[in-house]
Amino acid sequence: MTASLLLILAYSISPYSLLLQRRSSSSSSINPTIQQPVAAGEEEEEEVLSSEQYSCVSRQQLQIIRSSYSSSKPSPFLLSRLKEYEQRHKRCDPFSASFNRSSRELIRVQNSPDSLVKKPEEDEAENYCRYIVWTPVNGLGNRMLSISSSFLYALLTNRVLLVDFGPDMVDLFCEPFHNSTWFLPRDFTFKGRANTPEFRETYSLGKLLRREEEQKKEMPYVASLLQLFLSYDNDDYDKLFYKSETQPLLKKVPWLVLRSDQYFAPYLFLMPCFRAELDRMFPDDKETVFHHLGRYLFSPSNQVWGHIIGFYDAYLAKADRRIGLQIRVFSLDKTPASLILSQVINCIQEESRIIILPNATTTTTTTASSSGRNRTTTTTAILVASLLGQFYTELNRMYKEWNEKAGATVVGVYRTNHEEMQVLGSSSHNMKALVDIYLLSMCDVLVTSPRSTFGYVAHGLAGLTPWILQSQDIEDEEQRVKEPACRRGVSKEPCLQFHANYYDTSPDHREAGGPVPVIMDCEDFQYGLKLVNRRV
Repeated sequence: MTASLLLILAYSISPYSLLLQRRSSSSSSINPTIQQPVAAGEEEEEEVLSSEQYSCVSRQQLQIIRSSYSSSKPSPFLLSRLKEYEQRHKRCDPFSASFNRSSRELIRVQNSPDSLVKKPEEDEAENYCRYIVWTPVNGLGNRMLSISSSFLYALLTNRVLLVDFGPDMVDLFCEPFHNSTWFLPRDFTFKGRANTPEFRETYSLGKLLRREEEQKKEMPYVASLLQLFLSYDNDDYDKLFYKSETQPLLKKVPWLVLRSDQYFAPYLFLMPCFRAELDRMFPDDKETVFHHLGRYLFSPSNQVWGHIIGFYDAYLAKADRRIGLQIRVFSLDKTPASLILSQVINCIQEESRIIILPNATTTTTTTASSSGRNRTTTTTAILVASLLGQFYTELNRMYKEWNEKAGATVVGVYRTNHEEMQVLGSSSHNMKALVDIYLLSMCDVLVTSPRSTFGYVAHGLAGLTPWILQSQDIEDEEQRVKEPACRRGVSKEPCLQFHANYYDTSPDHREAGGPVPVIMDCEDFQYGLKLVNRRV
């Protein structure tokens, strides 16, 4: 289906359609360097985005493309919670009088001698706005995973999610919420300082709880601002966030600032205080948490979407089968590229029996159709997403030779770019990465690298259980590919790589508040956890 046709077709297909149709006409992809919300006065409460506003094309077109292969539907309760959230976000967003009052109060208490003091009774007003502010850490995959986790926490705790995007992210996504913005104002009191050591020392929940323990008494105040330090390098005091007993304290804090590079959503399912609500949001399929929230939050900006749909229309749309290869090499010293290439070939031609690719060294091909019968006319498009160009080069050479022998282009190998290394803080690098993520998510089969958050996001958005390459850290001199080269994943969900250990995740464990949801160790990360529908 061509891009021009996609622009014309109606998109009321998804169960999100009522929300999406309402959002798409007025949500925008804003360049905050041109216009970004500044704390408004009370008289501006009804002001909405206008001069920089335009339609989010990807939100419309993705509904059509995904309708052909995605069957997962969000629950009615999740849809109702999303609708409630949009209303709350509009009431409390940075253009609102409520935000203005709350931010003025935050500045006042920060400038006072008792800078953390906030009277609990002031938080009890029915329409009081409480916020969680996301701040960036590590690469784009980590960021998308932690944003979606932050949003889930906001849904559970009736908070409003704001994002402190830097210049490397402001042009990536459309605004997700109807007639509103999620950008933290550029002149906000702690913008740009939230990831500094000084900020953590002053405001982190872990430091507060440590001081309480050292002084052997409970602090006589409630903080106006606390940082949740949930990245991989947090300590035992920071991890106290994951205890249900800590949540009543956090409920009284109007401003939470999150630093995390983790997909911490699975651990929320372990917390008794959230379990019942989460079971209502995701009653039947626990493997669709990121799938639904990620699709709801992340729509590529028009600039990024132009690259995505242009490439998809030119190289992938007409193929009978699309295979995405996401190849991440963390260390060429431990895992030579030649070894990984052999592993990839073994995986896609030997281990993964979902589709049987033609072997480039033979002159016959069989590709498994969806009905299970072999066909000789099926065309396959292989998308290679890797920082290293040699994987594409070698695979393209192999299948070009085979196509020449077959006298037809049966297998095409494609790539969008290669940059040799990850570049943190680069807008152009993040745009290219987002293009690859979405193209991978539009494939029928995915092979991903172990421990890669980039791959997690791609298969989560796709709603696919991937084939995961086995880690190939070399200990001997023979440099042989470990067998099997890859394994089918146990879940569509991303992995929480670093977490606390407050709750028993064993399958027989039962606890007050109901049974522990189905949680398994990640197949690609020792001690990691992920949500699954059943244990294997």
